Amino acid sequence: MFFAVLTIIAPFYDMPSLKKSGRVIYHSPLFISEKPTNRAIKIHGGTLFDYYFVIDKKMNGKQRTNFILQQYLDGLLSLMEQYKENKHLIVKGTSYIINERTAEKMGFKTIKTDTFQKIILNFNFLNVLLSYSIAKNKLSFPAVNNTKTFQAEIGELIERKEYVENLNQSLKRMIASNY
Repeated sequence: MFFAVLTIIAPFYDMPSLKKSGRVIYHSPLFISEKPTNRAIKIHGGTLFDYYFVIDKKMNGKQRTNFILQQYLDGLLSLMEQYKENKHLIVKGTSYIINERTAEKMGFKTIKTDTFQKIILNFNFLNVLLSYSIAKNKLSFPAVNNTKTFQAEIGELIERKEYVENLNQSLKRMIASNY
């Protein structure tokens, strides 16, 4: 029980201090990257802290999902812009939300998910469950067994930037028309 409570409370303390120290960078309110190390940068979706404070409570589940995906795309575009001069920098992220086809259209390739990532995801399951439920606006169980890891070089992402921009604009219009 103690560990469950700890995983829920931790993001409310960790993320502000990690941001302040420069160890993580918010490219949009729901898209985070770690500071690059060894020619690689790890990307993450928002935390429970972010979902709780950023997502408008008046939105329904579909609007929230579109908003989250749109924020991911905004963040990805920001990341591309920030690191555009470093075309060989590897961008890597693990997700149970993004499907392989969409990831490939954005320039990512699917790679084997690291066992350690799976352990972390399972350890933080309660946190992930709460975040996912906030995203869906109802109790919802994430398909963590569908976890995939995606990787691309910045240059590969920039080659597909127009697709990402168009998808981002489409989601923005959808959000505006339904809100």
